[in-house]
Amino acid sequence: MEGVLHLQKQLLDYTLSLFKEGYLNDEFKELQSLQDESNPEFVVEVVSIFFEDSQRLINELAKALDHKCIDFNKVDAYVHQLKGSSSSIGANKVQMACIPFRNSCQDKNIEGCLKCLQHVKEEFASVKDKFETLFKLEQQLLEAHASNPM
Repeated sequence: MEGVLHLQKQLLDYTLSLFKEGYLNDEFKELQSLQDESNPEFVVEVVSIFFEDSQRLINELAKALDHKCIDFNKVDAYVHQLKGSSSSIGANKVQMACIPFRNSCQDKNIEGCLKCLQHVKEEFASVKDKFETLFKLEQQLLEAHASNPM
């Protein structure tokens, strides 16, 4: 029982720190509110799809920016997509990193785009790491509840 309470506090503290540090915003709370007993893996599934799609988009961005003749409209479309999906799950830092990226696309600024791509990659890796830790804590709590039914 004490272990469950400790894990609950650890999970709560960690989640609050993600909001305080700006990794997550209220959209993540909205996403969590859609999860219930009938679909207990909803958030993990949605975030996993986000990771797959975002990784694909980041790879496409790197390829598009590696061309001799860069199609800035195409790059901007990828960034817009990444910004939208980040926004929909509450991945605030990734979403915010997309704003200057879109500006660089509109200015057709290759150096700016490359710098922004690097920043987006870093924020993506960071938020992915944070989500993995969050989901690990949630899993530990579920397992603790299962082995200590009230």
